[in-house]
Amino acid sequence: MKILVTGATGYIGNKLALALADKGNTVHVLVRNPDSPYLPKHQNIRVFTGDITARETVDKAIQDCKQVYHTAALVKLFDKNPDMFYKVNVEGTRNILAAALEAGVKKLVFTSSCGVMGASLKEPRTENDPRIHAFENEYEFTKFLAENLVKEYVQKGLFSVIVSPSKVFGPGINSHAGSLNRIIQNFIKGKWVFIPKPGTLKHNYCFIDDVVEGHILAMENGIGGEKYILGGENISFAGFFETIRSLSKTRSLMVEVPSLFVHIWATAEWLRFKLTGTEPVITNKGIQLFFCNKTFKSEKAIRQLGYHLTPLRVGLEKTIQFLKKQDHEK
Repeated sequence: MKILVTGATGYIGNKLALALADKGNTVHVLVRNPDSPYLPKHQNIRVFTGDITARETVDKAIQDCKQVYHTAALVKLFDKNPDMFYKVNVEGTRNILAAALEAGVKKLVFTSSCGVMGASLKEPRTENDPRIHAFENEYEFTKFLAENLVKEYVQKGLFSVIVSPSKVFGPGINSHAGSLNRIIQNFIKGKWVFIPKPGTLKHNYCFIDDVVEGHILAMENGIGGEKYILGGENISFAGFFETIRSLSKTRSLMVEVPSLFVHIWATAEWLRFKLTGTEPVITNKGIQLFFCNKTFKSEKAIRQLGYHLTPLRVGLEKTIQFLKKQDHEK
């Protein structure tokens, strides 16, 4: 079967394209840079140069494809041109959906984010829970708009399923400077890790292999128009890094920082951006992403898709081994 995968030079898309190619499918990947070091290499992968924001290149890549996995997105908290979030995450998604409908694609899986659902209160959030806070950054808001576009195209007759990973970690390419893998890698190498105060705040962490398999299961078993959380374990920041410490035997320090300190840091980063043009590491808009609970339930995906959760300790152990091997090979 011919399958289009967008975002194949990204963390999830790369492993997904390889997994589909290993199953004997002919996988079309649409990439801006065919010489990217993150390009998945496989005899069953065909590379198309283009961009999801350029409809004509989408039409070429999607030709004869029966399935589409749309994982491409602008994934960051800040961009010098904030309009790029809308252009890539919304208009780019519109191009993929429109091209899929016209090309007679049978099924499409759209990769969203648990960030769209926002913070949780006492109980972990599910797919049907309403968001309780306003959107605080362009990434989450534009992914929300993209989800609505997917639902519109379901009404037009395009069989589509939405999947929402939480915080993803595990063996894979390091295409994103702020990735969880990078943070884990620095921690096991002896660098301090700064966590929000109080360290008892909980987030949800999912293993990359589960997320990739969850995409494939959503294509096979998902119900059109439905959304599925592809999550993992809910655990506190302190608990997460204590687990890494016990598995890796690192002596790195874990430092709790209050929100006021991070706001001061974000303000300094903003001033640096204004003076030098260097994108800030953290912004005042993005701070609230960390100083809250973000817990989720994956029961719907487990029940309807057959989604599997790798135990956190098992996933972290595999990740630590991978990262240490990666450092050794450098």
